[in-house]
Amino acid sequence: MKILHIGDVVGAAGCQFLEKHLPSMKRTHHIDLTIVNGENSAQGNGVTKHSMEQIFSAGADVITTGNHCFKRRESLAIYDEPMVLRPANYPDGCVGKGVCTVDFGPCQVAVVNLSGTAYLDPLDNPFTVVEELLHEIDTPNIFVDFHAEATAEKKAMGYFLAGRVTAVIGTHTHVQTADETILNGHTGYLTDVGMTGPEESILGVSVQPAMDRFRFHFPTRFTEAAGACFCNAVIITFDEKCGKCTKIERLILR
Repeated sequence: MKILHIGDVVGAAGCQFLEKHLPSMKRTHHIDLTIVNGENSAQGNGVTKHSMEQIFSAGADVITTGNHCFKRRESLAIYDEPMVLRPANYPDGCVGKGVCTVDFGPCQVAVVNLSGTAYLDPLDNPFTVVEELLHEIDTPNIFVDFHAEATAEKKAMGYFLAGRVTAVIGTHTHVQTADETILNGHTGYLTDVGMTGPEESILGVSVQPAMDRFRFHFPTRFTEAAGACFCNAVIITFDEKCGKCTKIERLILR
């Protein structure tokens, strides 16, 4: 089987690009399950009902999120959707859930969403949380979207879960890394899958205001960049009988 995982979708332009190109991507690469990180899909970050519906209508099966998952308080109801996840290491009692299972009949695939804690919100320990989840998930096919800032924390999670899950793919930094590998001959790993949105940008926002913030160290208002978009993604090919990743391939669609 094949999983297509698409990096952080940024704003209206990213959603529209996905709607235009995702169906053909799935056909070309014979994709069985599509997972999209949508935590920046609304204008100004976060997820709204509208951006969620755009991503699902484009062809996503599961939407994962990250540190901006609750930025839009008016949109908390989207987490009632069974295939919309927030990081599993939010405290007990928090709206939403961090795991879902997609049933293909002969096999199931579990999708786990986690947030790192280095340089991000001080949530529950993601290593402790995922260890507990592994005892509850009743399938060897486990995909982990680890939304984290620090590359070292992502590498640590990859090695921590090596041999125990199908894939650990990082999100959040919006820059695709070139370190795809299969850990312990079993677990597909990539530090960051990248982003989907305007390519001539700084992480999806207009260049000038983002550059000025670094140059002058005063607040600037970020706006979504204009211009041609691209899509960063990764394909995980795996044996659904044992959850073993047999191939990992990065994609960039311009």
